[in-house]
Amino acid sequence: MMSRVVISDGVLEGELVKNLFGGQFHSFKGIPYAAPPVGDLRFRAPQPPEPWEGIRSATEFGPICYQVNPFMDPTPKGSEDCLYLNVYSPDLESAKPLPVMVWIHGGGFVFGSGNDDTYGPEFLVRHDVVLVTFNYRLEVLGFLCLDTEEVPGNAGMKDQVAALRWVQKNISQFGGDPENVTIFGESIGGASVSFHLVSPMSKGLFKRAIVMSGHMNCYWALISRPVLRATALAQQLGYGSSDPEELSSFFKEQPVTSLVNCLPPVYFYEKLGGLSLSIPLFSVVSEKQFGDNERFFEGDPLEALQTGIHEGVEVISGFVEHEGVFSMKARGGYDIVKESSKFLEFYVPMAIRFNCGLTAQMEAAMQIKAFYQNGSTDPDVLMRFCSFEDFQYGVIQWQRICAKTNPNKFYLYKFCCKSERNLMTYGLGLADIFGNEPKVCHADDLGYLFPLKSFNLPVDPESTTFKMIDNVTKLWTNFAKCGDPTADDSLGVRWPEYTTDGEEFLEIDEELTPSSAVMKDEVELYENIFSKCLPNQLGSYTYFMTNSIASFANKS
Repeated sequence: MMSRVVISDGVLEGELVKNLFGGQFHSFKGIPYAAPPVGDLRFRAPQPPEPWEGIRSATEFGPICYQVNPFMDPTPKGSEDCLYLNVYSPDLESAKPLPVMVWIHGGGFVFGSGNDDTYGPEFLVRHDVVLVTFNYRLEVLGFLCLDTEEVPGNAGMKDQVAALRWVQKNISQFGGDPENVTIFGESIGGASVSFHLVSPMSKGLFKRAIVMSGHMNCYWALISRPVLRATALAQQLGYGSSDPEELSSFFKEQPVTSLVNCLPPVYFYEKLGGLSLSIPLFSVVSEKQFGDNERFFEGDPLEALQTGIHEGVEVISGFVEHEGVFSMKARGGYDIVKESSKFLEFYVPMAIRFNCGLTAQMEAAMQIKAFYQNGSTDPDVLMRFCSFEDFQYGVIQWQRICAKTNPNKFYLYKFCCKSERNLMTYGLGLADIFGNEPKVCHADDLGYLFPLKSFNLPVDPESTTFKMIDNVTKLWTNFAKCGDPTADDSLGVRWPEYTTDGEEFLEIDEELTPSSAVMKDEVELYENIFSKCLPNQLGSYTYFMTNSIASFANKS
């Protein structure tokens, strides 16, 4: 059965789909939310889409951004013409407008899309929410920065803003409530959500946010020296100029095939590999002002938190139990386990590596390795360190700072669910490193929010696994509905709000268990090290809070 809606740009015809997990929903795919970013629009902020005459079919996905997926398929796929979104609604004419959830996909700003091969709506829309997924420009196409008016950077983030503005303008036609929008994302998608919480371009476009396994203050979320990076790429492509205007013309003339899978090293550790997580080499930048052009982000992430996130926005954030299994793969798998036992450099936090001398780095590394090695096997030592350094500390640090400096409502979680839906550890080929002991790897939480259609995983509605799916999707959709993730009494537990005094969080497993002071020992370890190594920089929560309080006092 077909479904029709009238939006600002024309008439869309989608379809009514039976949900295998109960009920049905209206599906509208491949809706343009901006003009194709091609020709002179390459690297520029997105422009409004062109209206159309007659009825536009919305039963097929639009092209994904041109990309290479290094984990799944090395064959380039997609198109520069990729700014499309998808809307799934359980009721187009609901008596009461439905809450809206807008998903921002991860993939390191290198790969991914909003398509339902991974991010299908079936688990979420059964809880009476409207789901929106979308594509945005990636890698060089989305994040090249030359610090010029023509190529100021952050084009991919401005695509995300354009999608959120489209939602505000049109979602009521799909039964959604533009006044009740929750944005959520995982990994670099989570960091994107975090940036939207402070970006002036995003203010007023959403009411709530769910930040999964990544924040803007994680060391990999924002890059420095973007023009140097662009120059290195041009040299890699055979062009010797470092003049920004000449580089702009050069990159606009390049075939799209030259602008994916780009790895121009700028630092020696990038050339060697193995010393850090595979950092996105084209990512969010601190953007310069050019006339009246809108800037997505300017400044330093931790300093931005001194100003605070957008007033009144409620936030869930958290991480999975064994994030670092993914990091070990990015660092080199088996080889990295062997090398880390020989070289202390593997245990130097990135903030200290970039800001401290070799003596301080080695002292920090010895302290960290001794902490993690107590009673653990070598793979577990490295995995636990990678988990905390690459993801968990950034999440906890963000939560503590924001709860101290904002009156907003915050929730924190630790995700521990284990089942056949935890695909990443086995998919990355690292399971036997840990003796096939079940792990909850980075991105393993996605299987409890989305069907992951391309993996052909069976789902038994009577299984323990489905109970976990039901719990997770209820927590997320309850929060989207009213700001209280455990408003549904059927969950049998209350998720306490996070405070700096109690540091409350929820452990999400087969059972839902409230607790407090997550990873207390690891946090104290890092705070102690940072207070010694970076006493005059924003490297630690303790320093940040001491100085931010002083700065607030001086301002007042």
